[in-house]
Amino acid sequence: MKPIISASECVSESAGPRPPVLLDVRWQLGGPHGLPDYEAGHIPGAAFVDLDAELAGPAGSGGRHPLPDPEKFGAAMRRAGVCRDTPVVVYDGGQGWAAARAWWLLRWTGHPDVRVLDGGLAAWEGELSTETPTPVEGDFRPVPGALPLLDADGAAAMARSGLLLDARAAERYRGDVEPIDRVGGHIPGAVSAPTSENADADGRFLPAEVLAARFKELGTDGAPEVGVYCGSGVSGAHEVLALAVAGIPAALYAGSWSEWSADESRPVAKGPDPQ
Repeated sequence: MKPIISASECVSESAGPRPPVLLDVRWQLGGPHGLPDYEAGHIPGAAFVDLDAELAGPAGSGGRHPLPDPEKFGAAMRRAGVCRDTPVVVYDGGQGWAAARAWWLLRWTGHPDVRVLDGGLAAWEGELSTETPTPVEGDFRPVPGALPLLDADGAAAMARSGLLLDARAAERYRGDVEPIDRVGGHIPGAVSAPTSENADADGRFLPAEVLAARFKELGTDGAPEVGVYCGSGVSGAHEVLALAVAGIPAALYAGSWSEWSADESRPVAKGPDPQ
């Protein structure tokens, strides 16, 4: 199963015998809340999901967007109508980061059929709705562990023995700037791989063969395992999704740089090179 779906495919499946549950996860880092945009117009039938409140736990020692409590996450998904045996399509405003976070969480907790709308709402050519649906309660029960997950020690080990990709902007990786976290730089041994280079100007993923070539150049072919981190586990999920499009399984370090850099005992590397 492809982890992404085009707008035309989504229209076709929504009109078919097994329509997907639609989740609207519009969100911006440090930006306005996505609910007003949802209320102003969304794909008909889509339920709004709040990334900060429902796809993450409270910020703290585990980072800015630690994983949510599985039971609270499951309750949010059931309220949105998610069932174990029903397809799910997730979208955001077009950047893809928030949708990828929802995709990763659902897949990590065992949902077998989740896809991200490629290009997000901007790719949708159909009518929009201002009606807030009342979904039938779903039956999805999270069982974490279906996708690989790294903690800080696991990320450090992956950087030494496998391939750990840093999905943040290159200037944050180098430590030239750090607008959010305590210190700039990267996990020693991690390779810079900005997730922005996985998509075109419209937010659509590059073709699978192009992504595969990019990741091969970054070292996936010779690595026994691949891991990804970012600032707080959101754009990193987008890179895990891009790797999945390319056919490459990867683990996510959910705490990411916001957790790593908050611990003063953790080493920090600076500059353009992994070490």
